[in-house]
Amino acid sequence: MTGFAFQYGPRLLAGPGVSTRIGELVSARHVLVVTDGQVRALALADAMLDVLRCEGRSVTIFDAVEADPSRSTLEAAVEVGWGAEAVIGFGGGSPMDVAKLTAYLLGSGDDLDAIWGVGNAAGTGLPLVLVPTTAGTGSEATPVAIISLPGGEKRGVSSSALIAHHAVLDPTLTLGLPRHVTAATGIDAMVHAIEAYTSAHLKNPVSDMLAKEALGLLSSHLLRACEVPDDIDARGAMLLGAHLAGVAFSNAPVAGVHALAYPLGGRFHVPHGLSNALMLPHVLGHNMQAAMPLYAELAPIVDPSLALLGGQARAQGLVEALRGLSMAAGMPQRLREVGIGVEHLEMLAADAMQQERLLRNNPCPIELADAQRLYEAAL
Repeated sequence: MTGFAFQYGPRLLAGPGVSTRIGELVSARHVLVVTDGQVRALALADAMLDVLRCEGRSVTIFDAVEADPSRSTLEAAVEVGWGAEAVIGFGGGSPMDVAKLTAYLLGSGDDLDAIWGVGNAAGTGLPLVLVPTTAGTGSEATPVAIISLPGGEKRGVSSSALIAHHAVLDPTLTLGLPRHVTAATGIDAMVHAIEAYTSAHLKNPVSDMLAKEALGLLSSHLLRACEVPDDIDARGAMLLGAHLAGVAFSNAPVAGVHALAYPLGGRFHVPHGLSNALMLPHVLGHNMQAAMPLYAELAPIVDPSLALLGGQARAQGLVEALRGLSMAAGMPQRLREVGIGVEHLEMLAADAMQQERLLRNNPCPIELADAQRLYEAAL
């Protein structure tokens, strides 16, 4: 056995309605809740907030987190949170990312500019509980937070100090998700699983096991969750699959699909899951020669009939099965459908080259010319 290290992540509480039990996980008297306006408008957090207040907690709410959250939003959350003894992140990936960094900065006193990158956040943050309301990012499981900077750049902090103390998976919170959000976040989670399984760095038997289980849960329940949105079992399977994929890629990091997806969000505010879906088949095609045996191993998980094919055909079948799932879920398939034209491709390729943290994990190199060719293929 080749040596490896693995970190499992937060303690987990899962099941319908468990978000009302957060008080059992938090001993602090003053709690900062980081969320967004849509979560508040849908009243998703109301039951949890009522319980915390009934228990005599002082609750401060920061609900100004936007998609692709900015540095100024993070700084505002930190400012509002002074005096809090614990942080709860409640929402999709953006509120959870802001909550992670807010809890860390409040607890450690570190300066944000000193912790960008991998392993530079070495202090101790406030106790943190994360509650996802989408089944996609897996952010509740990961040590990574991504912030948008001026000029369209996305920059991340990756450190075990950002891992939540508890993650709460309550599928009832995802029942109201629109079809397009369910589809995009589900594809995002599938990309996490696939890229963890094929990562050029830190891939290991435990991350492989979790990635395969996640891919099976997600691929077999995505369309059911889209078509029967109140199916609690399908929603629960998607939420668990996204979480397991998050644990997997926390240890075996994501790669080229994410590297090329980030500029789409940073420049054009394309939702992250949709960005991944748009680039997935093209990057997998680019990787095919290097990653063919691994893609062949994953293919029957997504489509059991592919097990009957030979290795190369099975690997190519994975790409087509994923494309088919994306189309059946109603996802746009082309960059031009989200307002991106040929005149933007050179800029996007240059932006993608800035994602060195991700590109190094790809099964084969992606150079500037490769990135531009892949964007052209996706156009």
